[in-house]
Amino acid sequence: DMIDCVITPRRVRLGIRGTPPFLDEETGGAVVKDESYWTLSDGEIVVFLQKMRKGETWEAALRGRGEVDPITKQEIQKEMMLERFQEENPGFDFRGASFNGSVPDPRTFMDGVKYT
Repeated sequence: DMIDCVITPRRVRLGIRGTPPFLDEETGGAVVKDESYWTLSDGEIVVFLQKMRKGETWEAALRGRGEVDPITKQEIQKEMMLERFQEENPGFDFRGASFNGSVPDPRTFMDGVKYT
């Protein structure tokens, strides 16, 4: 492969083999190295990072590379809360559920998630 991509628990390095990397950044949080990967499709490189802590909201995928705006962050937290509710209550359907006011942090709401 001509692509050189190294994913560690806290960093992503990406470039063309034999040249300096064009991306060498700290991730937005800890990742599971063995479950993170990259693909090349139609000339586009896509990097998939599996978060170490389920339900954690990152400010950005890569530190210092933009931040999620507050409205989008609320939407992400809503999706994670609904996913958490579904996992904890498999017999219920939460697809139409909504939150009044701000969405709680899925990592800490009602004693937090029971998994890492």
